[in-house]
Amino acid sequence: MRHRSLLTAIAAAALLSLTLAGCSGEKAAEKLDPAEGPLAKYMSGIYAGFDEDSVIAQQNEQQELVAVCMSDEGFEYTPIDAAQYSGMMGDSGEEYGTEKWVAENGYGMVQSPEQLAAQQEESEAYVDPNQDYLESLSAGEQTAYNEALNGPQPSEEEIADGSYVDSYEAKGCYGAAFEEVNGDQPSPEDHAALYEAMGAMYETAQASPLLVKLDAEWATCMADAGYATFTKKSEPSEFIMNEMTALSETETGVDDQALAALHEKELAMAMVDYTCAEELNYDEATTKVQFELEEQFITDHKSELDALIADYEQGK
Repeated sequence: MRHRSLLTAIAAAALLSLTLAGCSGEKAAEKLDPAEGPLAKYMSGIYAGFDEDSVIAQQNEQQELVAVCMSDEGFEYTPIDAAQYSGMMGDSGEEYGTEKWVAENGYGMVQSPEQLAAQQEESEAYVDPNQDYLESLSAGEQTAYNEALNGPQPSEEEIADGSYVDSYEAKGCYGAAFEEVNGDQPSPEDHAALYEAMGAMYETAQASPLLVKLDAEWATCMADAGYATFTKKSEPSEFIMNEMTALSETETGVDDQALAALHEKELAMAMVDYTCAEELNYDEATTKVQFELEEQFITDHKSELDALIADYEQGK
C-alpha cells in the first residue's frame, strides 16, 4: 500500500489559504486570522497536538526506535535529539508578516550573504553523533548501513517505468519508526478528489469581484510607488522567486554581490507591498472571502470531509 504523510496534503491546503491572505499584518491579525477559518476549525482534529514541543517529542521517539531497528540490523546508531534542529531554525522571534518581519525579511525568499554565512556556520557547528561510526566502516558496510537506515535507493529504471512504490517499508529503519509512531496514516491519494476540490476553491477566490477590484486598487498603489508592472498581489513575490531561481541556475553559482542586490530589492518591494495592502485593508477583505468560501465548501463536501477525518483518526 502506498503511503505519504497526510499532513503534507493538509499543509499544502494551509499554504493555499495563507497565499490567498498574503502577508498577515498586525492590524489584520487583530480581526480575522486566515489560519483560524471554518475549514481549519472543522479539520482541527487532524492536526491537533502538532505544536513544536509535541513534534520534537515525537521525533525523538522515532529516533529511539531507529536505534533499536539499526541494532537489529547489526549496526550502531545514536539517536539524534530533534531539539537541535529546532534551535537551528533561526527564528527571530518576530511574527511572520508583521511590519518588522517584512522590513527584515521581505518575502522570506532571498537571504543575504551574511545570513547564509551565519547558517553555514551553524551547520558546521552541528555534529552528527553517528558520523564517526559511519566513517569507521568500509565502503561496502557504509552502503549497507545507509540502506538499512533509509532503505535502498530506487534505480533509474524503477523510477522511469513506475515500478518503484514509495512506502514506509521501502524507507528502512526511518520509515518503520515513522509508521510505528504515526500510525497507518491514510494516503492523500485516497482523498484526491477532495484535495482537488479544496485547491479549486482557493483558486475561485482569486476571481472574486471583490478581490479583482482590490487587486486593481493595490496595483495602482504599487504603480504610484514605482512598481507599475504588477497587476495582482501574488506577482511581486513570484517575481522575486523567479529572480532567485535565475541566480541559482547560473553555471558559476550565486554571486554574493548579485544576491545582496536581490535581497535589497526584495526588502524594498515587500515593504511597498505591505504598505499598500495595509492602506487597503487587503488581508481583512481576502480573509472574509476565504471564510465565506470555506463555509460553503464544508456544506458541499461535508461527507467527504467527515470521511477524511474518520480515516485519519482511525490511523492514529
